[in-house]
Amino acid sequence: MQTFFQDLRFGFRMLRRSPGFSILAILCLTLGIGTNAAVLSWIEGILIRPYPLVPHQARMFALVGTTRGVPGHNGLSFPDFVDLQKNSTLFESFIVDRITGTTLSVGDRAERASVGIVSPNYFDALGVKPILGRGFRPEEGTGRNGHPVTVIAYRTWKGRYNSDPNIIGRTQFMNGVQHMIIGVAPERFHGTFVGYSFSFWVPTSMQETFDTTGYKLEDRGARWIEGYAILKPGVSRQQAQAQLNSISQRLEKDFPDSNRGHENQLVPLWKTPFNGAGNMTSTLAITMAVVFLVLLIACANVSNLLLARSLLRRHEMAMRLALGAGRRRLVRQLVTEGLLLSLIAAVGGIAAAYWCRNALVLAFPPPLPGTVIDFPGQIDWRVLAASAGICMASTLLFALVPAIRASDVDLSNALKAEAGGVLGGSSRSRLRSALVLVQVSLSFILLAGTGLLLQSLIKMRSASPGFNTNVVSSVVDLFSAGYKLDRAKIFHTQLLDRVRTLPGVESAALTRVIPFSYNVFSSAPIEVDGYQPPPNEQPTVEYVEVTEDYFTTLGIPIISGREFMRTDDENVPPLAIINETMAAKYWPGKNPVGQRLKAKDRWLQIVGIARNSNYRSKTETPVPFFYVPLRQNFRVQNTLLIRTPETPGAMMNALAREVHALDPNLAPLITERLQDQIDEISYSQRLAVTLVALFGAMALFLAAIGLYAVMSYTVSQGIHEFGLRMALGAGTKDLLKLVMSRGVRLTATGIMIGAAAGMMLTRLMGSLLYKVSPRDPLAFGLAFLVITIASLAACFLPAWRATRIDPVRALRNE
Repeated sequence: MQTFFQDLRFGFRMLRRSPGFSILAILCLTLGIGTNAAVLSWIEGILIRPYPLVPHQARMFALVGTTRGVPGHNGLSFPDFVDLQKNSTLFESFIVDRITGTTLSVGDRAERASVGIVSPNYFDALGVKPILGRGFRPEEGTGRNGHPVTVIAYRTWKGRYNSDPNIIGRTQFMNGVQHMIIGVAPERFHGTFVGYSFSFWVPTSMQETFDTTGYKLEDRGARWIEGYAILKPGVSRQQAQAQLNSISQRLEKDFPDSNRGHENQLVPLWKTPFNGAGNMTSTLAITMAVVFLVLLIACANVSNLLLARSLLRRHEMAMRLALGAGRRRLVRQLVTEGLLLSLIAAVGGIAAAYWCRNALVLAFPPPLPGTVIDFPGQIDWRVLAASAGICMASTLLFALVPAIRASDVDLSNALKAEAGGVLGGSSRSRLRSALVLVQVSLSFILLAGTGLLLQSLIKMRSASPGFNTNVVSSVVDLFSAGYKLDRAKIFHTQLLDRVRTLPGVESAALTRVIPFSYNVFSSAPIEVDGYQPPPNEQPTVEYVEVTEDYFTTLGIPIISGREFMRTDDENVPPLAIINETMAAKYWPGKNPVGQRLKAKDRWLQIVGIARNSNYRSKTETPVPFFYVPLRQNFRVQNTLLIRTPETPGAMMNALAREVHALDPNLAPLITERLQDQIDEISYSQRLAVTLVALFGAMALFLAAIGLYAVMSYTVSQGIHEFGLRMALGAGTKDLLKLVMSRGVRLTATGIMIGAAAGMMLTRLMGSLLYKVSPRDPLAFGLAFLVITIASLAACFLPAWRATRIDPVRALRNE
């Protein structure tokens, strides 16, 4: 240890002696280690342990429903959830976690906030104890709107209620219902929905108050629950899944009408499909790979700097050997100096990662006023341990080889000779060239990947989802205002008639759910005349309620039959319009117009076939889908769609006047184009482009520094050779060509290696690409152009410096 501390003190002196070298090396390593620590903190805080203060996240799994033969996932019904709680023995607990929005009454105005509908055991099962008051009691989870109590978030308590210590027992109107505040959650607990912070929590008994689609606690076919299962200690996921399968099979036998084909699956937290974690997994995985490449480039850069610097210390190494130091002792000294660089860079990198831990939030502006986006990084002992491991590994990567090379000194020749020219082909020169090749090739891969993602995002944005995205959508919150069904029906009918007469409005319609929204479509098991499903499979199809002119407003063609009409109300038999995929699956080779399908115990007559369109993302596979008339299935809460060339702001003002004319106490909550909604939903692609572009630019910067450093040391060590060439008649162009040619050869070789590796590695990005080949020539061509320009700039400055050498002084100093 005494020797180690002696080496550390000497290392500090050497770093102080060469401040330029030290700053550059520490900067490179800080970028490499800091980016890795930042991404590790995001992975830890978003995917692995996303819920601060919850102690048993390793035993916590998302609980999702699936239907045999139907792609994707769905929810659970509340009766099924209760049966799972009663009949499972391998689970410690199950919890409900359903995010929704609420309207808060604040004096004479209303504000939006996010609320979680949760089971009464929510806080106890998670091990989260409110800092004031209590959580929910078991009896508060059942009944019909019988327990209007709420636990508020710390941020809500601090911001809305000014940290009032006497908050317990006060009331707050939410969705028009007076709720009593019974608890305040801890500061670091934001809920269990990755991506959004809850402002309030209410028990499941209040479901109908916050759900516009009606009471569901006793409906086994209403699959609305999103939740989690917590395993008992020592129970494996496979054992727990086997028990879930057994319970699901029993429920399927006992309730065939609602549960045929329905199963329940345990999903790891990092793959949770109903919140931001599932969307972020592939993005953060690619980002982790990218920052690892940045670290390799940084290490190669510092290795090059150390190799070049070892030439200046060659005489020092020779003197140490002459005075009795062994080669192993020299290697240890040089590695200790490298470790010192790594430690300083690691401290700076972790500080930068801590500063950037919430940087992802900047990429996600809240889509609704009153909601809080939450993608936190988590820097705990695991991230610190991983960063320490990266620090040690990077030290070995960049310091060991230069240390070995620097200690390999021919003692007699070194004491008599200087370093000599570097334009010759020494082994050190070849090693530095190899490191530059690594930097250039890795930078090329990152730039090509950035180009692929950027093209994908551009094509995704310009691609048609199957409907007109310039349509304006707006919501008037009748549900929170206490409107009942009959009154809401009259209001929406009158509002729709008024909007259709506004200047600039081409058409307008109502729908319960707009495409590309966070709300869920209705779904139902179906029966089709003449279609026999496979055994043990219950065909389940999603649908949406719409009014007349819906297809005209969104520009979705009706390819057969007709659109809904205003007269398609409760006085005519139930109707439906199906999409092309549904027609092809259930009526192959036939025209289904005039045929019937059964959903929710009603036979619907098919009156039209609509062109396929996207419902959740532009990358989704077409699935069966159908539409039913809203006037036959009216809801209190609906969304207004307006086809108009006017801006959302202008439409908001005109719409507000019409709403106030019908009810002075109401106002439109949201007015935006559907394109804005699509952009919000496709955040994972936007984030992937942003992160890869950022780290790709960082890699290019490091590679340019590395190339510049090599060429600068080449020039500085070849002054005598350049002076001799100039004395023999070499001109400026000759010296520029001599120095630039080496840099160009390194760049060209690095690009060829990077292109070959990129052809293989970019295929791993396939899940994030949209209608772009992983080998797209434009992306690779742009990467070639960018890295060529950067490399030429990095080579030109040292080459130009070589032409300014005074040959007389160079020969005299030599």
